[in-house]
Amino acid sequence: MTISITKIKLKISNAEVDIECDIHNLDEIISHIPKIIESLSGVSTLNSLDKKFSINDNTVESTSNIPPDIIINKSDSLTDVLIKLFTSNWSDTPKKLNEIREILQLYGLMYPKQTVAVTLLRMAKSGRLRRFKSNTGEYVYTASTSLISSTEKLSNSTL
Repeated sequence: MTISITKIKLKISNAEVDIECDIHNLDEIISHIPKIIESLSGVSTLNSLDKKFSINDNTVESTSNIPPDIIINKSDSLTDVLIKLFTSNWSDTPKKLNEIREILQLYGLMYPKQTVAVTLLRMAKSGRLRRFKSNTGEYVYTASTSLISSTEKLSNSTL
């Protein structure tokens, strides 16, 4: 008996999802696509489908869930990826550990919470990031001024 495998690729913004399933489960998988689109785009699926994907202030959940336009290489360490994230406009506001992990997951980087937390702490201790407690008592992270100025120097030297 031959099983036919179907592949579906969804690309929303900067995120891509590849789905593989056998032909018998295709209807069930297709029924999950609106949920996948909603989680990738941060847009309420029912509202956006009714309005033909027009986005207004009522349908956008959070701009922090939209991944920045960065290029991640296979050889990049977690520190390298975090530097790219924190030098992009995504980090205009302080980010919590869970927000950082969500963005990493959108890029397909599934790091344990402890690994990300330790890496962020080391980056803060070395001066690459700033770490402080927010009003809610949780630690948040922002780019340090030394990180921002070093990336500005790099971009100016390439001009």
